Amino acid sequence: MSELPALITDLALILVVAGVVTLVFKKLKQPLVLGYIVAGFLVSPHMPYTASVADRADVQIWADIGVMFLLFSLGLDFSFKKILKMGTSPVIAASVIIFSMMVLGITVGSAFGWSRMDCIFLGGMVAMSSTTIIYKAFADMGLMQQKFTQMVMSVLILEDILAIVMMVMLSAIAGGGSPDGGELLGSVLRIGFFLVLWFVVGIFLVPLFFRSTRKLMTNETMVIVALGLCCLMAVLSTMCGFSSAFGAFVMGSIIAETIEAERIEKLVEPVKNLFGAVFFVSVGMLVDPQILVNYAVPILLLVLTILVGQAVFGSLGYLLSGQTLKTAMRCGFSMAQIGEFAFIIASLGLSLGVISDFLYPVVVAVSVITTFLTPYMIRAAVPCYNLLEHRLSRKWIRRLNHLSMSHETSQGEESLWKRLLLQMGRNTLIYSILSVAIIWLMVTFVAPFADKMLPEMHVPYIDCPLSALLTALLTIVCIGPFLRALVMKKNRSTEVKTLWNQNRLNRPLLVLTVVLRVIIACAFVFYVLRATILSGHVSLLVALAMAAVIFMVFSRSLKRRSIKLERMFVQNLRSREIEAQVHGKKRPLYEGRLLDRNIHFSIFEIPADSQWAGKTLKELNLGHNYGVHVSSILRGQRRINIPSGDDIILPLDKIEAIGNDDQLTTLDKAIREQVFPEDPDIEQREMKLHQIVITGDSPFLGKTLSESGLRTNYGLMVVGLDEGGNNLTNIAPDRRFEKGDIVWVVGEERSLEKVK
Repeated sequence: MSELPALITDLALILVVAGVVTLVFKKLKQPLVLGYIVAGFLVSPHMPYTASVADRADVQIWADIGVMFLLFSLGLDFSFKKILKMGTSPVIAASVIIFSMMVLGITVGSAFGWSRMDCIFLGGMVAMSSTTIIYKAFADMGLMQQKFTQMVMSVLILEDILAIVMMVMLSAIAGGGSPDGGELLGSVLRIGFFLVLWFVVGIFLVPLFFRSTRKLMTNETMVIVALGLCCLMAVLSTMCGFSSAFGAFVMGSIIAETIEAERIEKLVEPVKNLFGAVFFVSVGMLVDPQILVNYAVPILLLVLTILVGQAVFGSLGYLLSGQTLKTAMRCGFSMAQIGEFAFIIASLGLSLGVISDFLYPVVVAVSVITTFLTPYMIRAAVPCYNLLEHRLSRKWIRRLNHLSMSHETSQGEESLWKRLLLQMGRNTLIYSILSVAIIWLMVTFVAPFADKMLPEMHVPYIDCPLSALLTALLTIVCIGPFLRALVMKKNRSTEVKTLWNQNRLNRPLLVLTVVLRVIIACAFVFYVLRATILSGHVSLLVALAMAAVIFMVFSRSLKRRSIKLERMFVQNLRSREIEAQVHGKKRPLYEGRLLDRNIHFSIFEIPADSQWAGKTLKELNLGHNYGVHVSSILRGQRRINIPSGDDIILPLDKIEAIGNDDQLTTLDKAIREQVFPEDPDIEQREMKLHQIVITGDSPFLGKTLSESGLRTNYGLMVVGLDEGGNNLTNIAPDRRFEKGDIVWVVGEERSLEKVK
């Protein structure tokens, strides 16, 4: 028998040990992440008393895949729209915490004389609190419903996003050798460019793909397609100079906006758990007891740094974001630990070869200790606040709490100018990025292909190759809808009309916003023409560019294409939200307008034993009896909008009704009260099997099944005719009962008594 490959043997060892250890940790109510780390230590070469992994290189490949799938799953839980709806408070808190903790981590590393790259990566590690560990701690302590936990989770989501950006920046710093300010700015701009490009293109294409293949998608094909898209974006991310984990996260966040997101999340979870377990086990394999002993003092000092630093700077961050002192301290104390992202950043540093070998086990040890201390830090927040309240004067307490009140009062309605300029700037940025991407694709791929297909063919008068002319025209046609939207978008918005009529001094500035966008559009066309056909005729190029932009502005077909593309993008972006509204998981958007008119929208579920079941809306006459309007009926996966009077109400239907408070309250009461009462004789409803022997004086003798009245008069159901040999046959409708027939019937006891 041939030997198994080392990879299979190692995988068997890893999974068996991890399974046993995590069961023990589950019994002890400890985070499973720590169990995986302990399992990794047990199968590592540093543990001489147990079997160890033979080929660590193969395990590391699986671990890298695990990081990719972990961040893909994180992206599935993430929504850009959620971040935008959070407001500035979580952004302020996350920024203060990350910056302060990074500086603190770099300072501590420098104090020990560690290398510059060790200090930079250490700062990134200690700045990231663990979403998994904090979520589990809140759940175990029964705090998930408290208000401060929602603020903590919002900041943790932002930290996870910023951790992805930080990983990309750390990779750039490691590649450059020195953290130069210009290089950092270039990295941030490059991240922003590709993030916007991938998100916009992904939101346009991925939901469209899922929509067109929805009927073909079984669970098997869905998981293959989802993981394929994840790996595809990971490859693209690597080709652009980013990490594969960054690409996986981006694809996860794109799929998160689709209707299939929840289904994909459930299907991918077993794959994520498998590879994630291998990753965390690989983390534990790097723990060297000798290093832990040699670096015991730095470990303890880093633990103290995280506990005190998060307690102080975390509370400060939440305080500056608008929380009261007590809430800020509860939030800050909750984040005093590091977890999975510290391991991922450490793995990145090792794979790039820029950090020392000792740093990984040190960070793992710090994570283990701070994880165990997390519940105690959460509980210590309120006593520490009470102690601080007693020590500080009331004047200082009022000043600190005043930060939250001043933050809230400063968030007034944005000015029209600010809102308009933000919207115009966002549109200009997005359409410019899309145009740059199309131009790059055309120059990189289409132009060389056209040169090969049309060699040495020149256009007369302008003296340029035909391939270059066709490439230029095709490029302008492709970017045309985006350039038109860049110029025309928001020109007729409510903000523009209000500012135009509000003050004459606003009019030149509004015209200037249009002129600037026209110049940007002309610059794109100018670049395309100059790069392809007329490199020397600047004045002619400017004239052609202006003519092209004017044509775009007045072209009706281009306007229709631009509007169609934008509407399709918005629909794709809102597809998951629309699906939630259709299935009654979320209230419709028009409800907000109804509230202004003292009319409300509510959903009612029809009880299983409702007296309304089986009746039509016309029979129920809800409009006349209760003054409400039924806008939709939700039935399983179906949604019946604007139902007619002939539509029937079934048990467990959900009806969406519109009315005022009194009308909806009355309707709710009627739905709950108009149900069939509980059967007081439930014990007598038992069904029994009984045989009836047709005798000479039987009332059924000589009658057919319908004439006998067994069902209508006696409430019995005839099962069949006993012909001997354990055989029952159906009775034909026209067959008459004969003497000696044995008829088997089913019914309640009191019904059977009538024929015995």
